[in-house]
Amino acid sequence: MAILKIDHIPNQEEIDILTQEYPQYIKLSADISKKILYGGSRLHHDCEQILITECHSESQNIWSGGVNLATQKIEYEAVANIKPSLDNPSTEILDPKIRQAFKSIVKTYFPNYE
Repeated sequence: MAILKIDHIPNQEEIDILTQEYPQYIKLSADISKKILYGGSRLHHDCEQILITECHSESQNIWSGGVNLATQKIEYEAVANIKPSLDNPSTEILDPKIRQAFKSIVKTYFPNYE
C-alpha cells in the first residue's frame, strides 16, 4: 500500500502507485479546512491517520471519498464519513457545503472528474 500526498495533478507513474490497492479507484481523504489531500490507501482510515498525525488535522475537518478512474466520477462515500455528532449519520457526505469543499479539493488535482 502506498499512500501519497496529492499536491499536484498526478502523472501516470503516480496514478499507478495510487491504484495499487484498487485498479480503477483511488480512495481519498481531505482536510477541507487546510485543503490537504491524501490518497491510495486500502482504507480511508489510513489516510485519515496521516492527516491527524502528520498534518495535525482535526477529525471534524477530514472527509473521504474517491475517484473512479473508469467513470471519471468523484465519489463521496466512506465509512469514515459517519459522524453523527456532525449531523452526518451516513457514509455519504450529506452537508452540501462540506461536499462542495471536498469536491473542490479533489477537482484541483483531478480536474476532469465530476
